[in-house]
Amino acid sequence: MSSNVTGAGKVVCVTGASGYIASWLVKFLLQRGYTVKAFVRDLNDRKKTAHLTSLDGAKERLQLFKADLLEEGAFDSAVEGSEGVFHTASPFSNDVKDPQAELLDPAIKGTLNVLNACAKSPSVKRVVLTSSIAAVVYTGKPRTPDVTVDETWFSIPDICKELKLWYVLSKTLAEDAAWKFVKQKGIDMVTINPAMVIGPLLQPTLNASSAVISNLINGAQTFPNFTVGWVNVKDVANAHILAYEVPSASGRYVLVESVSHYSEIVRILRELYPSAPLPDRCADDKPFMPTYQVSKGKAKSLGIDYIPLKTSLKETVESLKEKQFVNV
Repeated sequence: MSSNVTGAGKVVCVTGASGYIASWLVKFLLQRGYTVKAFVRDLNDRKKTAHLTSLDGAKERLQLFKADLLEEGAFDSAVEGSEGVFHTASPFSNDVKDPQAELLDPAIKGTLNVLNACAKSPSVKRVVLTSSIAAVVYTGKPRTPDVTVDETWFSIPDICKELKLWYVLSKTLAEDAAWKFVKQKGIDMVTINPAMVIGPLLQPTLNASSAVISNLINGAQTFPNFTVGWVNVKDVANAHILAYEVPSASGRYVLVESVSHYSEIVRILRELYPSAPLPDRCADDKPFMPTYQVSKGKAKSLGIDYIPLKTSLKETVESLKEKQFVNV
């Protein structure tokens, strides 16, 4: 993304700022001249904030705020006076004991808490919500090579519950609640619905989607029998900014560079890193889950020019090496 100063003199907020996508978002916003109010859970945790405070432009134009998603009114004072709000904060965990407390409440109540702050603040021109392809594809419709998923698809909560997909349910219910709220309050909102996000890490911790790649490279015995969409974190951060800056942007934007089975990911990684102890068998002996199409038209209309999957995988591994999460 060009570092033109489109954001000079403008103030925006980013929630969950120390996260994987949000860190890139903050970096690009600073590059474009914005003043960024960044929300983090703990201001005293230097490990979670040092990569933000060391970004170019951070000294002059980055302000950190502490906010708990579940604390009513926690975002009000900082959102006041901001023109744009990027709500990226949402918990992700595969190992869930209590889905309601760990995933559903923070996702849904947190989103409404942030939107409520926006409703109170006349300065806010547009909200960009980080949703997920999780809120798109679980419709009960088959996903096969001749099927094209697009922005009109919306995951069905009962299907998510039935499959015990609690993260998927949290993203689906949070996005649904957000659309209802903004309609009622007349807030201009755009959602970004990325697939599996990979690419370089700015934060020092290992996030869930990067861990998927590090597990494969670090000698996993098998790869999952699963087909997913993949997209580069820089494209996702870029899309958030375009969704905010392009006046005609509206509705939802599904972000997928390519849809690939895990066997294909392993094949590309083996080509890039021949000596890596990559798995050579699938976790089950069922037929491979089919691939499907995802419409790219809407994202392209926003100005997204996707980084290819192979490049994204290489960038991910190189970054994991640099941060010593893998050794290949």
